[in-house]
Amino acid sequence: MSNIQRSETDVVLVGAGIMSATLGVLLKELKPHLRIEIVERLDSVAAESSEAMNNAGTGHSAFCELNYTPEKSDGTIDASKAINIVEQFEVSRQFWSYLVNKSILKNPNDFINSVPHMSFVWGKENVDFLKKRYQELLKYSLFQGMEFSDDVEKIKEWAPLLMNNRKIDNKFAATYMPLGTDVNFGDLTRQMFAYLKSESEINMTLETEVYDLKQMKDGRWQIFTKDLKTGGKRIITSNFVFIGAGGASIILLEKSGIPEGKTYGGFPVSGQWLVCEDEKLAEQHFAKVYGKASVGAPPMSVPHLDTRYINGKKSLLFGPYAGFSTKFLKTGSYWDLFSSISFGNIGTMIGAGLDNIDLTKYLISEVLASQDKKIAALKEYFPDAKKEDWRLEIAGQRVQIMKRNKAGKAELAFGTEVVNAADGSLAVLLGASPGASTTVSIMLKLIRQCFPKEYNSEEWQTKLKEMIPSFGLKLNEHPELVSEIRDHCSKILKIYPHNA
Repeated sequence: MSNIQRSETDVVLVGAGIMSATLGVLLKELKPHLRIEIVERLDSVAAESSEAMNNAGTGHSAFCELNYTPEKSDGTIDASKAINIVEQFEVSRQFWSYLVNKSILKNPNDFINSVPHMSFVWGKENVDFLKKRYQELLKYSLFQGMEFSDDVEKIKEWAPLLMNNRKIDNKFAATYMPLGTDVNFGDLTRQMFAYLKSESEINMTLETEVYDLKQMKDGRWQIFTKDLKTGGKRIITSNFVFIGAGGASIILLEKSGIPEGKTYGGFPVSGQWLVCEDEKLAEQHFAKVYGKASVGAPPMSVPHLDTRYINGKKSLLFGPYAGFSTKFLKTGSYWDLFSSISFGNIGTMIGAGLDNIDLTKYLISEVLASQDKKIAALKEYFPDAKKEDWRLEIAGQRVQIMKRNKAGKAELAFGTEVVNAADGSLAVLLGASPGASTTVSIMLKLIRQCFPKEYNSEEWQTKLKEMIPSFGLKLNEHPELVSEIRDHCSKILKIYPHNA
């Protein structure tokens, strides 16, 4: 034990992704003298879920994602989730604009670009649904500017690759939102960590694994780490711990022993993209085009044909194709799933699995799908697609949450959520989409719950309003602010709506 190094800090951030970066910057802006320790098991930041090729890069704002606007049993459209998500993305845009103004973030077009968002469907039933969805969303100022068309020529004008040489023997419809964006969360994360590393009282350790954690009698936490290069061990004592370790978060949640996390389980879902870097093809498509998910598919597997800007280069991505791996991280271990099973969560995992047989069947069919079948799925969105123009790229790994609802029933939990210890000393992030796009709102909620006294102080409230002009307001209830804030952010972030 004498060879184990020891240190103390105020905050430990486990995992160097977009969530930890955002929380670190928020806390440092709110309390400049705060001591923060960042621990990452890989040799670079943003190398897992936040890396550009490991996520959709969609500024998730519910403009094009049809699963955020379900059709109710009476035939009406429920827009509540869509409104909530677009409000959260507006909060992210405001915070990023603040960081650009402070030169914490440099050239904004390195991480965010204007790319229209489209929904595209075919078949009478789907066309009727899309039209009802459009009519419902137009009731809210946050969706003003969206267009709808069931005219083939208009859709072709918006996105030529969708309609070129397509057999017009069906009904088609699309919505088009000029305000959409493509976000490189990997670059955004790297810029924020570059700033944090330049600040005092911040320490980052790469290639270091957190293998255990334990709460002490005084409420503080001991974080047990191992240097993956030297084998050296260290114990970090901290007042607060945030675990944003992607799919591995659920394993550390179990090791924490907090009662709030005992029944949580996780089921890994892998992903793949078809990627086209042909410049001529990329120039013929300028949109993120989302369709409807297959029956049984998880939300992160909704098919979409996207314009992407990665490392300054424009390309096309189609997918994602879901798959199965027992790893909880892209760089994880095949034992991850098995090591996560415990007496406390096995009932939850079995119960949720039995209630979601369609998901299991879907994943099996995706795993067994040949390259030709993947190209056939692409051709539903791009009829002229040629196999030789596309390569298969492994995308990120996600862990589908399984938990008990308020009634005690096991269920799948879609989306992103934070599990907090009752005393606010530990917070663990679980889940996936919309994830990165709503990071700022998620971290603000975490700060409110885990730092309640400081959060409610006049000093922090004033600073939060400086960073986020709409702080404390729901933009949907203040339509007069929507245009003002959007214009302000678009100017700073250099994202100007594209009108076809």
